[in-house]
Amino acid sequence: MADVIGSETVKHGQINKGVASWMMFDWAAQPFFTVVTTFIFGPYFVNRMTSDSVAAQTAWSTTATIAGIIIAVLAPILGSIADKSGSRKPWIAAFAVVKILSLSLLWTAAPGAPVVWVATLFILATVAAEFSIVFNDSMMPRLVNSQDVGRVSNIAWGLGYLGGMLVLISIVLFVAGSPETGKTILGIDPLFGLDPEQGEDARITGPISALWYLVFILPMFLFTPDAAKGKALGAAVSSGLREIRNTLAEVKTRPSIFRFLIARMIYQDGVNGILILGGVFAAAMFGWSTMEMGIYGIILNIVAIFGCLIAGRIDLTLGSKTVIIIGLLLLLTATLGIVSTGSDYTLFGLMSLPIVTTEGLFATPAEKAYIVYGVLIGLAFGPVQASSRSYLARSVSIDESGRYFGLYALSGRATSFLATLSFSVLTAWTASPQIGMASMIVFLGGGLLLLIGTPYPAKEKSAAL
Repeated sequence: MADVIGSETVKHGQINKGVASWMMFDWAAQPFFTVVTTFIFGPYFVNRMTSDSVAAQTAWSTTATIAGIIIAVLAPILGSIADKSGSRKPWIAAFAVVKILSLSLLWTAAPGAPVVWVATLFILATVAAEFSIVFNDSMMPRLVNSQDVGRVSNIAWGLGYLGGMLVLISIVLFVAGSPETGKTILGIDPLFGLDPEQGEDARITGPISALWYLVFILPMFLFTPDAAKGKALGAAVSSGLREIRNTLAEVKTRPSIFRFLIARMIYQDGVNGILILGGVFAAAMFGWSTMEMGIYGIILNIVAIFGCLIAGRIDLTLGSKTVIIIGLLLLLTATLGIVSTGSDYTLFGLMSLPIVTTEGLFATPAEKAYIVYGVLIGLAFGPVQASSRSYLARSVSIDESGRYFGLYALSGRATSFLATLSFSVLTAWTASPQIGMASMIVFLGGGLLLLIGTPYPAKEKSAAL
């Protein structure tokens, strides 16, 4: 293993072919989160596939909750198994098959389609995507030295947003037809004869994301060095299950890592909630079409790319913790702005925004205010996640990266169902999505307060297993 690490680890300031190919994973994976989860398919599920937008928001949130529970239970176990089996690529390939098939079948989500069927496909795609990320992230300490890991992580995350944005732009320009005219923003008929009335402009995002993922994960498989093969699958499973028990006990003896993982568990719940629910929240409030949701997503992704590039420099000079704190403060500000906005006001009515016209894109002042808050989200949510990844990579050794990134995935999902569940419960109880969305402030703020007192990096020596 030492020869692989020594020859392939990126030198300071340089990115070799293996690392560049590893970074392409984020480019390949992001369109699922951009066009399916957040900006196109999710809002379609709420606004057009079903007739009751409040109930649909609750159903979408509940679906994310179920996926989060599955990920929370299994991710750390799979991470420990990966440490024992050595190779990560076979696991990524297996989950890629599940993800690609599930996304492709989202084409069947026509208006009036059974919600349970569509929700099951989304759960399978989400679980497969997140498990793949566990194995991909655990490769990072083997490829990148600790000095450059924050910069590389943020650049990779920025590449992901660029990939997601390109897919989103393509959909807005060539696929998403206006419900009124049937034409795209370019004034042309949607490609492939897609019918907006049947939601085909939104349903096609599943197959498109699947094809994009299939094509662009290939460089990682071809050029990124993997760990040497370890134990056979059966032995790896047995040993990995035993090791995860030891790791859960061990992490309590490493208070800095333990505190960081708990803080991340709390604030990532809020981040996940915003990502999963922000698009459907806007679509329900303003009745945005696929075209408008797409343009909104493009704005956020452009901002996110610059946010990641700026954060990469800050991470290199001031450290990952500083980036996360700044990002969480921006997210708190944005979320407070979002929940304080109604159809004709913002800041809880302190600022009146009278509706003059509803004709045109983002015609009302309230919609424009929502976009301003969205820009703050775009600046922050990528760096928060990318620098959280580099925070842990700087804090663990190469040989324990799989099991600790498994715990990292657990910390990102262990209670993520609480964020979406709180939205579901509060929205159903009050019939107010604003009140449901306000619960994200609790998660973001609680995680921030705990992180402030957490040492950086978390470098306690691992106990022998």
